[in-house]
Amino acid sequence: MIRETIELVIQGPVATITLARPDKMNALSDQLLIELQHALDEIEQNVSVRAAIITGRGKAFCAGFDLSPREEPFVTVRDWREHVKLGNDTWWKIWKSRVPFIAAVNGYALGGGCDLTMVCDYTLAADTAWFGEPEIQFQSAPPYNITPWILGMKKAKEFLLLGDRVDAHEAERLGIANRIVPLNELNATAMQIALRIARLPPPAVELNKLGLNRSYELRGFTSTVEYGAEIFTQVLMSKSEEAEEFFERMNREGLKAAFKWRDARFSADNKDHTT
Repeated sequence: MIRETIELVIQGPVATITLARPDKMNALSDQLLIELQHALDEIEQNVSVRAAIITGRGKAFCAGFDLSPREEPFVTVRDWREHVKLGNDTWWKIWKSRVPFIAAVNGYALGGGCDLTMVCDYTLAADTAWFGEPEIQFQSAPPYNITPWILGMKKAKEFLLLGDRVDAHEAERLGIANRIVPLNELNATAMQIALRIARLPPPAVELNKLGLNRSYELRGFTSTVEYGAEIFTQVLMSKSEEAEEFFERMNREGLKAAFKWRDARFSADNKDHTT
């Protein structure tokens, strides 16, 4: 299979997926998500694979969903629901996989990229990594709302209501990341962890992952994630002056200019957040 947005390498019992859109900070386009789903299916069907790593090429792990203008913009509830489904179906494949997944986070993991690190079974962060859900700041929401299951109530609300970003050390303290290593040791350490998992008896690994995940599902994980997808749709279909300004700037001046405007609004130096 020809892949343009990801790379899949299988070395013995370990599969490594690399998000490969470095010029777009590995943003999640429809094509990338489809190619990622195919790679996940290939891993699942390959019984020799016992552990998997997901990482990003370049300076970012994944900057979230691609916000580039579309030829046919989403304008209906159905449009947004189908868009949500494409992303969430991808994350569910990781959640339901028999294979443990390690997120090797080399840089920014924002929005959908942050969700991707959270749905992985183990998150290894480079000391250059940053995590966050900044999409709240331009009227969006996490379509795969796993955050409340990772963080405690107060920190989850802080994370999702302010949209701030946290560095690797704060991410480790909050429980988003399991461990921090220097960037130049990230890939080797991820492989070491994957090989440790691969040496374990497969039934023990597969059934323990299943049992752990089922314990969360019995407490409502699946239904709350599905409800979160509907909240995402409602947020995107709502109107506000802030969202209109953001997307007008994006269409007029480009995505970087829109992000610069957004960041200036929420800068620590900006004392008046109402302008």
